[in-house]
Parts: sequence; C-alpha cells; structure tokens
Amino acid sequence: MATIVMEKLGRVFINLQQIKEVPRMLTLAAPSMPGTVRDTDVPHYFRERYICNGYRPLNQGWRYYFLSLFQRHNETINVWTHLLAFFIFLITLGQLTETVDFVGDHHSWPLLVVILSSLTYSSLSATAHLLGGKSELCHYTFFFLDFVGVAQYQYGCALVFFYYSVDESLHRHVHGIFMPLATVLSSISCMGCCCGKYCNHSQPAWVRKLGQAVPSALAYLWDNSPVTFRVLSGSTPSNDSAIIYHYGHMFFFFISTFFFLYPLLEYCFPRRCDFIGQSHQVFHVFLSCGTMCQIRAAHLDFVGRRKLYSCLHLSGDAALFVRLYVVTFILCALIAVFMLRKVKQMLDLKIKKK
Repeated sequence: MATIVMEKLGRVFINLQQIKEVPRMLTLAAPSMPGTVRDTDVPHYFRERYICNGYRPLNQGWRYYFLSLFQRHNETINVWTHLLAFFIFLITLGQLTETVDFVGDHHSWPLLVVILSSLTYSSLSATAHLLGGKSELCHYTFFFLDFVGVAQYQYGCALVFFYYSVDESLHRHVHGIFMPLATVLSSISCMGCCCGKYCNHSQPAWVRKLGQAVPSALAYLWDNSPVTFRVLSGSTPSNDSAIIYHYGHMFFFFISTFFFLYPLLEYCFPRRCDFIGQSHQVFHVFLSCGTMCQIRAAHLDFVGRRKLYSCLHLSGDAALFVRLYVVTFILCALIAVFMLRKVKQMLDLKIKKK
C-alpha cells in the first residue's frame, strides 16, 4: 500500500515539475519576441487615448502576433475577454442542442442565428485585437472584419426580438418591414464603423466614436423595439419569466455603450490602465454579459411564447429570415471590401509622397 502511495506521489511531483517547465518552454518557443514599446514609438492611428505603454512593435512576423496572445501588452485583455466569451457562447450552444432541435424545428432557427452571430462577432473581435497591430493595412483589414461581425450580430438581435418577443399589436404594423429595415440599418452601422476607422488620420477621436455609435444606436433602437414595446405594455418578472433577462440585456448594453464612447478609467487613472482596467475591456465584458442575457431571454421566449409566435409567423418566415441574414452578412462584407480598397489607395498615396 505504501509503495502504491509513493508511486502516485512521485507521478504528481513529476507532473508539477512539467508544469513548472511550461514558461521556459514558451520562452524557448519564442526566444526573440521583442518587448512592448511606448505610444511615441507607434504611428498615431494605433494609439489609444491615455494608454501610454504596452504597444507591440509593428511589422513583426505573424508568429510574434499569434504568440503575443500569451504576452503582457495593452491588447491582451481585449483579446481574452472576447475569446473567453466565444467559448462560453459555444458551450451554451452545446447545452441548447440537448433540448432544442435546431435541424427539424424551423422555429428554432432564429435562436441558432443569434448564437452563431454571437460566436462570429466575438471571434472576429478577438482576432482584430490580436492581429490588428501588425501593420496599418492589417489594422484596417481586421477591424473592418470586426465591424462586419458587429453588424451581423445586430441583425441576429433583430431576428430573435422580432420572431420571439414581438406582441401581436406591434407585429400587425411592422411585420412587412421589420427585418428588411434591420438589414438596412445593420449595413449602415457597418458603413459608419468602417468610415469612423478610416477617418483615423483626419478626425478627432470623439468624432470617430460618434460616427460609429450613432448608426449602431439607431439599429439597436429599431432591433430592440419589440422588447421595449413589451416592457411598456406592462410585462413584469411575475408574469413574464424572460423579461428580467431582457432588462439585463438593455442594462448591459447601455453600460457598455458608455465605456465604448468614453475612456473614463484611463482618464481617472492615467498610466495605470496600460495593461488592465481599460474602458474598452470593460466594454467587452458588459457586451458579453448582455449577449448572454439576450440568448437566455430568447430561449425562454422560444419555449414560453411558442403558441403566440407560431400564429404570428408563416411557416416559411424562419427560412426567409435566415436567408436575409446571409444577405446581410454579404452586404456588410462588401462594404468592408469597398472601404479596404479606399484604405489601400490612401496607403499607396502615402508611399508615393515619401
């Protein structure tokens, strides 16, 4: 018996020794990874207000930026907040597949769309923050993709709100225009975000943020209108199990919007938020929390309001709205490609002037 115990303790000790070797193994895998630099060492369009240190040097190899996922720099938490959110959404999808027939039940397709759109925006955001620092062209490319992710998620929000959360009285007035207008507003939001990023060189930060926030806010107001109408109609947690999650979604959205627009923490604690505590990191966290509330609310509405939405929507509506989601994605991707061409023209002009 004592021999068996000693063998197990020996294995535990060996495993602990191997764990201790992990940092050294990472160092050997990337022995020449350069350190971070100050804001004065990168072009101004890479700088964030009140963030003075922790910038990664430009024009390194791709391997450096991928391995910087495990390095301490001012984008590390931005990457990990949405990377962790991605895995949480993925786990949620796996759990829902145990009770929801996403293949055979066409009424479940809007719920699937909002989860897939959440996975898409979180993964594209993490990619943009991880790889967008390689060069100016990469910066624009990956963040334009990020904006495509945001826009298609906005459509996903509109779809679950309209399909599951809408009341009969509102549906009667907007059923023919709600989803097409959601596509238009998502596309305008994508264009506004891309233009705001494109104007990095010529406009103050607050103008760029406003140009990005206003179209997104208009899309949100329209997409969320079925829930707003439902709240104003007198729904309470006592008679509506999903409404508390709708409240949570709206609360987290408005808080995240504030932190997106204004770098409060960096302003109050200058030079102390270079690595952790940035307002954009808080924005990521609250946005992910809001998304989880939304998915939970959509699932509860999917289960609890089935009799209502089965009567409101025709049998082919779900498939039509899914196709419209694909159209929205393609439109936003084309907008990103168009804006990227303008970026390339601008960069070519800069090279010729040198």
